[in-house]
Amino acid sequence: MIIQSLNGKWLMKNVNDENFLDAKVPGTVYSDLLTNGKMEDPFFKDNFDKSLKLMEYDYEYEREFEAEEKLFNTDKIILRFDGLDTVCDIFLNGLKIGNAYNMHRTWEFDITKSLKKGVNKLKIILYSPLKYIEKEFKKCPTIGDANGMDGFVHIRKAHCMFGWDWGAHLPDAGIFRNVSILGIKKARIDSVYIMQKHGKNKVTLDIQVEKDIVKGCKTEIRTEITSPSGTVLRYINQKKIVIENPMLWWPNGFGEQNLYTVKTTLICEGEELDVLTKRIGLRTLTVKREKDKWGEGFSHEINGKKIFAMGADYIPEDHLLSRVNEDTTRKLLQTCKLSNFNTVRVWGGGYYPSDWFFDICDELGLIVWQDFMFACAAYELTSEFEDNIRQEFIDNIKRIRNHACLGLWCGNNEMELFLYEKHPMFTKPSEVRDYFLMYERIIPETVKKYDRETFYWPASPSSGGSLDNPNDPDRGDVHYWQVWHGNKPFSEYRKYYFRYASEFGFQSFPSVKTLELITDDENDKNAFSYIMEKHQRQTGANARIASYLGQTYLYPNSFEKFVYASQLLQADAIKYGVEHFRRNRGRCMGAIYWQLNDCWPVISWASVDYTGRWKALQYYAKRFFNPLMISCEEQGMLTSEKDMNRQHYSFEKSIKLNVTNETLNDEHLTVKWQLRNNKAEILREEEKQVFVKALSAVWLDKVELKDIDEFSEYVSFQLYKGQEVISEGTVIFSYPKYFKYLKPDFDLKVNNDEIEISSSVYAKSIEILNENEDIVLSDNYFDLNGDLKKVKIISGNPEKLRVRSVFDIR
Repeated sequence: MIIQSLNGKWLMKNVNDENFLDAKVPGTVYSDLLTNGKMEDPFFKDNFDKSLKLMEYDYEYEREFEAEEKLFNTDKIILRFDGLDTVCDIFLNGLKIGNAYNMHRTWEFDITKSLKKGVNKLKIILYSPLKYIEKEFKKCPTIGDANGMDGFVHIRKAHCMFGWDWGAHLPDAGIFRNVSILGIKKARIDSVYIMQKHGKNKVTLDIQVEKDIVKGCKTEIRTEITSPSGTVLRYINQKKIVIENPMLWWPNGFGEQNLYTVKTTLICEGEELDVLTKRIGLRTLTVKREKDKWGEGFSHEINGKKIFAMGADYIPEDHLLSRVNEDTTRKLLQTCKLSNFNTVRVWGGGYYPSDWFFDICDELGLIVWQDFMFACAAYELTSEFEDNIRQEFIDNIKRIRNHACLGLWCGNNEMELFLYEKHPMFTKPSEVRDYFLMYERIIPETVKKYDRETFYWPASPSSGGSLDNPNDPDRGDVHYWQVWHGNKPFSEYRKYYFRYASEFGFQSFPSVKTLELITDDENDKNAFSYIMEKHQRQTGANARIASYLGQTYLYPNSFEKFVYASQLLQADAIKYGVEHFRRNRGRCMGAIYWQLNDCWPVISWASVDYTGRWKALQYYAKRFFNPLMISCEEQGMLTSEKDMNRQHYSFEKSIKLNVTNETLNDEHLTVKWQLRNNKAEILREEEKQVFVKALSAVWLDKVELKDIDEFSEYVSFQLYKGQEVISEGTVIFSYPKYFKYLKPDFDLKVNNDEIEISSSVYAKSIEILNENEDIVLSDNYFDLNGDLKKVKIISGNPEKLRVRSVFDIR
């Protein structure tokens, strides 16, 4: 097959303008206007309000190109768009050849008769998404999430572009993926589906090749399989191929990410017509649901092993899609691997990620929970809409299905829950009927036809469908928001033992340096300033951060300290939940927190901010997702002024340590713990040898701590493998604002790629930052017990370092 790329230099303009501007494809309207100085930075201050108005217009893209001579020696010529955003008409040499109306589909148009030798002119008119949804909403006032714009449910475009509680109203448009011309001679490979049957020391591959036959021809298929070790096997017209002694693919933390390359060549009468290459991992991967004494389990089962899912929810990486590329995605997903993730959930209000996203997850060992792109909205299932989404499903299932990382398909985000709770967005009976048709018939039927080996789940959260208490804590997956949205304290997590927590979160401010991207006015650096609240998309959420902060820490006397304290608060909240879930491994089998990343500089639930800077939560995640982890369930914690005002508030205090082993190896480990004063002096200490089986969690005996001074004494604990500390932590028995921290006397040294830091007293949540606040370390926001710690510099300039701890929040 002949492929001519049409990526590169194009021209674009508002259809009402006379002059064209330089443009780039793949690209977007906003990106091209910004490059040409025709719009202000949409992320700066409140510019996104001005940027929104730019989408009230239609835009025209065009380019001239000379068709390659070889194309005219083929039997069929196709113009292919891998991504058009969204409603547009396509013209070639003045003739309309088709239209597109779904961002999530691949679009192909037959141009065999309209392409000419010499210079051709291709034009795309992108119609205003704002006018489109306004018109459709008037015809059918179906509504969706309150943060989105009316009518967004009527356009198959990333919902979050129209606003979310972390996203701005920036409904960009453009040719955001590759454009190419395909010259097909006789036939081409439409797709390859590789199914696996695992037996003892062998895997049988069932390779199904779908062909697009243009001209009658007797074809044959040549298959070439290259193993991870480099061994090459070749076959002709063999659909079932046996791999002896297979090298299995495992998620991060459980083994190697072995990938086989399968090259499929379509041949006709000795001539190679087309080649398609896929990388696959040999593994079994499904979701295991089994009845047990608590209800029904829900866990990823990989190669026969049920694992605890550890990760976060992934949203689109940027409001301007042209800024997202393989390098930005790799950097973000490498952060996941470095932080001990084994799972990433792709949330359903964005768009299906590019091929490189799944390639990288294959390489890094990240299981992908893939939502279909429906979120927080009711839909009108007309025949046209059904045809549109069916093809959307087929395009994306066929594109993604062979990836080793694909763990499950999920019908939607939160719609079953909304329907169950009788959310007012469901305004008529037909929308209820359409819900069941979409998620419990159309999508599962399509998945079964095109990817019958991947598990399908109707919604998130769900207990299995049919409105059967979809957020049931004892079945399926759960979205838990009482901590944060419900204003409940962190301790609320311990009341629940969810089978799989796929959403729970807590907000914080991003780095001060990140916030400097949105303002040049020092007066804006206040949690309740106009600009800070414009970059907080959930109403009243900055006040909620302040409220939780006031319950936990002393009042910060500067904006910089407020940001630091907010990040600690977020990290404390998620840590409190995840450690509890992991301590109850077996009953709970997943902790996927909301959310991993941001799509612009914003105050949100993300653990990595828009610039890629790590918040405190990301470092905490690295520790609480450690495959071998020690944690402490403290009891008798003094938590509030109410406790202090009780006549006898010094109630019994105790600790109960837990060791969890999320590896495939049994482990003999050593646990040590110490009762210390605020000088870090040891008042009591104990040591115990523990045996922890693979994929299990073990409780140690409860220890009573009588007569402890909750204001100046605390417990430290460590998990040793041999002589190495592999996990550690501390716990106090009051809120941090009540504890009598002493001023740390930090000694900080940089030795090549390593930082040494020490303190002679107890120091909590030590933050090490460089001037640009972009340094990434092997550990940060950690505690010191009057000792020395060494951390590796992963990236960033270690000059002009500064250090602070909880003592400095005052």
